[in-house]
Amino acid sequence: MKIRNILAAGLMALGLTGAAHADDGLDNPSRNPFYDGLKGKRVVFIPLAMGFDLTEGWAAIMRKQAADLGYTLEIRDPNWSTDAGTRALTALIAEKPDLIIAHNPDVQSYARLLKRAMDAGIKVIQLNLESVVPTDAYVGADWSRVGYIEADALVKQCGAGSGKSGKIAIIRGQPTAASDLYELYAYKQTFAKDPSIKVVSEQAAQYDPAKARAIMETVLQQHPDLCGVVGNWDNQDVGAGAAIQAAGKADDIYLVTSGGGNKIGCDNIEKGLLDLIISYDVPLQGNAINQQIVQTLLAPAKAGESKTSYYTPLTLLTKDNIGPRTCWQLDQLK
Repeated sequence: MKIRNILAAGLMALGLTGAAHADDGLDNPSRNPFYDGLKGKRVVFIPLAMGFDLTEGWAAIMRKQAADLGYTLEIRDPNWSTDAGTRALTALIAEKPDLIIAHNPDVQSYARLLKRAMDAGIKVIQLNLESVVPTDAYVGADWSRVGYIEADALVKQCGAGSGKSGKIAIIRGQPTAASDLYELYAYKQTFAKDPSIKVVSEQAAQYDPAKARAIMETVLQQHPDLCGVVGNWDNQDVGAGAAIQAAGKADDIYLVTSGGGNKIGCDNIEKGLLDLIISYDVPLQGNAINQQIVQTLLAPAKAGESKTSYYTPLTLLTKDNIGPRTCWQLDQLK
């Protein structure tokens, strides 16, 4: 009784009289501005394409929050076509949604359009792949850090004191993408510190596992004593792993790559097709993106007025640490 009287006196002192009585509980005054600020907002996601683990995972997580909080999420799928993505962005600038989420195919193609969108009052988040133009927010991997971790792992396997050839092959993805450019710089900075490391091949597979396999088959013919491979994306680099395994060299060549941490990636480690995946963890990224969506929509700053980056944590996946709960499946995210 005494506690109730103290609470009632406190409410009166704060001017919370009338509907707010200790006997009736207390309505949270912060809720309405939060939900009202999001209700009816329009968010549009432009991925590289749908139908693969990264974009399907992010979309599943974003859809759940949109339904929960009362804003709409649309997806304009360019299906790997930069021209289609450019047309989608151009149309959206005229339509004026509240927020665009852009998954950039490279650092230049969307840059001017993203600036135009912000100039038109549309807020923009860039997701996992950046352009040269900073926007309201970037959420995704720190590709430079990914590259340094990958290169360090290969130096340990193939560098001075390893007793191996030191020969490394680099399999790039899309050569003008942020992931590719920032990783490549990190590789070369790291490899330059160890004179025993020799880059004998640097070719782009453009995210195609068949091309990665063909590249690796040729490299193995030219350099049968190859020691290591570093690739841009596990979905692509599994092709290189297949070529290595077919040549009977899975125990001799260390293959390092990166990816979203899905179960297929873990399965490919178990099969011996990949040795190390630097995972940027799609479920974790999806939660970070959702938080950034809310923050960006509710922020009083105008489009382009405030810019921020959040680099999501990385996890190193190898045969020694993967297990039933290590890697995700899409059904778990829906």
